Amino acid sequence: MPDGGEKQIIHVKRIKKVAGGHHGGAWKIAYADFVTAMMAFFLLMWLLGSTAKGDLKGISEYFQTPLKVALGGGSGSGDSSHIIKGGGTDLTRSSGQVKNGERTSKQTVVDIKASEAERARREKEFLKGLKQKVEELITSNPKLAPYRNQLLLDVTSEGLRIQIIDEKNRPMFDSGSSQLKPYAKDILRELSTTLNGIEQSIGLSGHTDAAAYAFGDKSYSNWELSADRANATRRELVAGGLGDNRIIRVVGLGSAVLAKPEAPMDASNRRVTIVVMNKVTQDKVRREGVDLQASEGSPVSAEDLAGAVKPVDGPAAGSAAGPATAEAVASATR
Repeated sequence: MPDGGEKQIIHVKRIKKVAGGHHGGAWKIAYADFVTAMMAFFLLMWLLGSTAKGDLKGISEYFQTPLKVALGGGSGSGDSSHIIKGGGTDLTRSSGQVKNGERTSKQTVVDIKASEAERARREKEFLKGLKQKVEELITSNPKLAPYRNQLLLDVTSEGLRIQIIDEKNRPMFDSGSSQLKPYAKDILRELSTTLNGIEQSIGLSGHTDAAAYAFGDKSYSNWELSADRANATRRELVAGGLGDNRIIRVVGLGSAVLAKPEAPMDASNRRVTIVVMNKVTQDKVRREGVDLQASEGSPVSAEDLAGAVKPVDGPAAGSAAGPATAEAVASATR
């Protein structure tokens, strides 16, 4: 005890410890890294599960030799579809390609003859079907049925031929005239409806019998008469609805092509022919003008024209079927 009898005061400091005190935020960073790693893992698993085998193979090859294709070219995925070697996006390709200019193009061999034969076969089948359709129209249509004996149909080398012939007591035109009878107009207008539903071009030709033109005008003969009748048929078809641009040939042949050569005066020789042309005939007709232009400067003689249409042997001298003059042939080919 110190002098004076005073007690010394002793101060004792006690530190109070609290369990679970603050440790800082380092654990949060570790936890965030863990969550990020797990997310990346599951994203990788999802991508692997949804990627095609070809892409997986391409990715595997790239990581095995990442610079091989990029530097040296050649074998490697993705080399084909990008301008930079090794940088393509088509990972399904297991072998590298070359530039577009170095690719070997595939050559397709086409048999032109076989192709043309197949086209001709299909076209012939179409024309046969059209013939049957017109025959059914003639039978079922009350305007055409009475004249079915005067409507002759067949498929020729030019296409489907529809012939409207005269009967002895029922001609299609007035005698010596290009004026159509009323029933002939009905026939043509009914046919124009069917012909307007197809794409093929149409050709028309007029024919007469071998009787000489009876009106005595030397400047007008069976050639002119047959041409006028063919043109009258064209006008009536157009009036019935057929497009005028569909008709690409109108000719008068006089008595040069008789239906019955053994009976040159028979009424059936007086007829109008409508031809639904096949492609070969259509191309031939359209080339005629081009060929004439190409041979310009080489005039065609009257003898060459006369040889283009040969008269039928047998009619009496002075008839329309006699030797064809250059003027007659020229009028026939107009």
